[in-house]
Amino acid sequence: MQSVATTEKINLSQQFHYTLEHKPFEISFTPADNQRLANLCGALDENLKQVEIALDVTISRRGEHFSLHGKSEQTKLAAQVLGNFYKKSQHHLSLEHIQLGLIEALNPQNIPDQINDNATTMEETSPSLMTRRSNLYGRTPRQVQYLQQIQKHDITFAIGPAGTGKTYLAVASAVDALERELVTRLILVRPAVEAGERLGFLPGDMTQKVDPYLRPLYDALYDLLGYDKTSKQFDRNTIEIAPLAFMRGRTLNQSFIILDEAQNTTPEQMKMFLTRIGLGSKAVITGDITQIDLPKLQKSGLVEVKHVLKDIRGIAFTHFESEDVVRHPLVQRIVNAYEKHDNQQKN
Repeated sequence: MQSVATTEKINLSQQFHYTLEHKPFEISFTPADNQRLANLCGALDENLKQVEIALDVTISRRGEHFSLHGKSEQTKLAAQVLGNFYKKSQHHLSLEHIQLGLIEALNPQNIPDQINDNATTMEETSPSLMTRRSNLYGRTPRQVQYLQQIQKHDITFAIGPAGTGKTYLAVASAVDALERELVTRLILVRPAVEAGERLGFLPGDMTQKVDPYLRPLYDALYDLLGYDKTSKQFDRNTIEIAPLAFMRGRTLNQSFIILDEAQNTTPEQMKMFLTRIGLGSKAVITGDITQIDLPKLQKSGLVEVKHVLKDIRGIAFTHFESEDVVRHPLVQRIVNAYEKHDNQQKN
């Protein structure tokens, strides 16, 4: 074991303390509380494994004593994370709770200027949304900024990798606007690029043909509004699905419109969609420009619109990065690995 360079004791609460060492970090939660330690560690130490994966450290435990091995910065962060989780361990800590907490820990308070500097947590800075999920708020600074931009602007673009909450937070904002009666209907739009002109050969009516492409939007609606309420809103045409090609010629008033997978629109389709927006309406356009399924040499409307509309007042752009991924901790690493591989291929 490497010799200890410095030792500093930090008391975070009366229930526990930990000692910060150069390598490893030794942490003790005293006095020992077996129930809280069980909640902290999870079944078969699953919670600790999530911390190890997310922060690239190794954790060994004996009773209330923990040893953290890894790079100095990572073990220090892991110690802080375990301390924060222990504070909340009076109750059961679900796997989702642990993973969301890790996402916030990996995004320290580098909050953009648009966010209140006096606030101390993401939950306090994030806009309050009226949905079925009481614990819904932006988990990273860009997510908080995204939610704020949706509320302040009539047209908002969200561009970034999978798992950054582009679609889910857009649907949450749409549900919030509907619940507050700021709009009278929700319209969900998505290009069906994979089927192309063969869409008509698929079985069923138009809704059944397009449903597979809109499944992420359905999943978000069911989670945020509830299955029964969502079904009733569909029956009343308060919520509508529409393939992008069927938007031509329409004017959409008092509506919240979401165009998902916008990287698969052509410039002509993007212009057509944006000019459908009527009085009292709000639109959110989401997409990942690294996953374009258009034919080769076909320009993406989402790529072009970044340059065409960048200086238009009333339109906001949020560019998400890999650190904004709000999924399993491994997803962020997968995104980073692909980005590194792509850069190596270009060079």
